Amino acid sequence: MRFNDWISHHATVHPERPALVLLDSDRTVTYRQLARRIDRAAHWLQDQGIGRGDRVAVISENDPAHWELYFATAKLGALFAPLNFRLSSRELTDLLGLARPRVLVVSPQRLDELSAIASEARTFALGETSDSPCSYEAAMAAQADTPFEAVPVTLETVHQVLYTSGTTGLPKGAMITHGQVLFNSMNTGLATDLTARDSVVTYTPLFHTGGLHVLSTPLFHRGGTVYLTGQFESEKILAAHERYKITTLFGVPTTFQALATSPSFQDRDLSAVRFCLCGGAPCPIPLIETYASRGLVFRQGFGMTEVGPNCFSLPPEDAVRKAGSVGRPMLHVGARVVDADGRSVPVGTVGELELSGPVVSAGYLDNEQATLKSRRDGWFRTGDLASIDEEGYFKIAGRSKEMWISGGENVFPAEIENALVEHPNVAEACCFGVVDEKWGEVGWAAVVLEASSELDPATLRDYLRGRLAHYKVPKRIDRVDELPRNASGKVVKGAVREIMAGEGDSR
Repeated sequence: MRFNDWISHHATVHPERPALVLLDSDRTVTYRQLARRIDRAAHWLQDQGIGRGDRVAVISENDPAHWELYFATAKLGALFAPLNFRLSSRELTDLLGLARPRVLVVSPQRLDELSAIASEARTFALGETSDSPCSYEAAMAAQADTPFEAVPVTLETVHQVLYTSGTTGLPKGAMITHGQVLFNSMNTGLATDLTARDSVVTYTPLFHTGGLHVLSTPLFHRGGTVYLTGQFESEKILAAHERYKITTLFGVPTTFQALATSPSFQDRDLSAVRFCLCGGAPCPIPLIETYASRGLVFRQGFGMTEVGPNCFSLPPEDAVRKAGSVGRPMLHVGARVVDADGRSVPVGTVGELELSGPVVSAGYLDNEQATLKSRRDGWFRTGDLASIDEEGYFKIAGRSKEMWISGGENVFPAEIENALVEHPNVAEACCFGVVDEKWGEVGWAAVVLEASSELDPATLRDYLRGRLAHYKVPKRIDRVDELPRNASGKVVKGAVREIMAGEGDSR
């Protein structure tokens, strides 16, 4: 069965239908053309020695090469590993050490930097065709237009490694199977009635499960159209929806807010949009009502990298009535809320959310301990706290992993705290997320300095920017004399939060 060769099928059935529309260059790629590019990429990767289980990494802003390599690695039985291009050199050094790709494709401006870091990989740069031996386009141009026969795979075969930060600050590579992608696509199609006539603008980064799997792969599965752009620009996205009659609008609350406050929001013709799909965090009711005033309905849901982004669905008719809920589990997803012993809790009681089914990943790459810790009796332990109401709707109560979401990006405090204490003048650090009007949540940090040390918070933020992605740098950093601790010696973050809130946002 064609678990790993969707595009060839659509190239045969409707070859001239648009598969990709590149908004940044106003170029359309048909299913026939995309299938040819994928076959060329598969032949090229095979020439580089890539076969079953080998890893191909991409570090770049959104680019059609992501999708060429995504489907080419699928046909080879290889592993596709898109990495966060926003990370610093130091962060990418650690991540590449974990991913260990044999081939690395990068944005041209970072070729020299990343070639030095990934010394064991053959590194190629995106961009215009050139004679450089490091040019991805030159390598593709040298390949003949001959079909590539996909190798046999099963639903359990791992195809992708998507890295998600852990509570310890160390990234974990979730192993995404062909089965997870297939069932996520089917679930999404069933829940939203996707057809080959549907389309979406994908501006969320393709190293995220959101960019890859919320609507992009479900639309490729159905033979629809993905409009790709490298960055979020509200006016460009609204103009694209009007010009191309795009039928779905995906985003996180931050981007929906930015679109709603865009100068042209009230004037654009958005009548082709069948629904808006919001993920990442609950969407505020006033924002839902703003879109409703334009005749646009909201669908909300919930998911995560390890089990796919589309595990729950809250239909438009419940968007206000069940505000704060993520809805009910999708068809091919098992969901339960349990206590510390794994027993189901009563209706309305908060417990840990656990998920099961073919959407669950195969575990964490080269991390058996984390894999075992995430499983219980065949269920995936999300680490999120949830409850179920009397109608069977699920509500997320909090994040036991202390993660927060800033502009759709997951941020974990341990990683920031580790970076802070590496500064020679910082003895201890505590970081947590707070509500922010623009980004949804941002980080606040409290630091204890070494004796007799002085440090300006702005200087410390500059220090962090050289070590962390911009969205991870705390918006506020305060100096405190000591961090409050409980009887077992653990920092009480709630008490730190109260101290900082009481002192006002002045530092």
